[in-house]
Amino acid sequence: MTDPANPRPTRFRTGGLSPRKPTRFSYRPDAGERATLAQDLGLISLHRLDLTGEIRPAGRDELVLEATLTAAADQACSITLAPVPATVSETVRRRYVAGLETPEGDEVEMPEDDSVEPMPELIDLAEVAAEALALALPLYPRAPGAEFAHAVHAAEGVTPLSDADLKPFAGLQGLAAKLAAKEEPGPEGDE
Repeated sequence: MTDPANPRPTRFRTGGLSPRKPTRFSYRPDAGERATLAQDLGLISLHRLDLTGEIRPAGRDELVLEATLTAAADQACSITLAPVPATVSETVRRRYVAGLETPEGDEVEMPEDDSVEPMPELIDLAEVAAEALALALPLYPRAPGAEFAHAVHAAEGVTPLSDADLKPFAGLQGLAAKLAAKEEPGPEGDE
């Protein structure tokens, strides 16, 4: 499928791909698509996004997508909300296998190779790029010098709790040391 504004296809019907040779692609969304993706991912802005690679046959009922994802974005600092620049350069790999069933239920065993997916009817490069970008970006970006402040909360006239007060077995350590000191024989060799 081809976007009229972008002559390169962004979606590939898996049944229409060559069974013998790779299909090369380069996905570069325009400013409007990047703005929408930035909003979906909670980014301040997405300056650049490029997914370039190929989809190639790997056996009779398998396709492999291998690409390089490069991006430049601004994320909000997880402490101060100031813009934090992020650059991404990641290898993206997906292996699509025909007849692979998606496991269902409460307890699902994860496959050893997390790049294996059931063969879709359509490979959407925008979805692949969005997923890969979401996984590659830092979860908690920090602006230079941003640190958590030490907060103290207590009612007036009450001594605030310290970190040591919140450790229930911290007092036992001191008690154990006192008991050990009492049980040690003195310098005269009392037994």
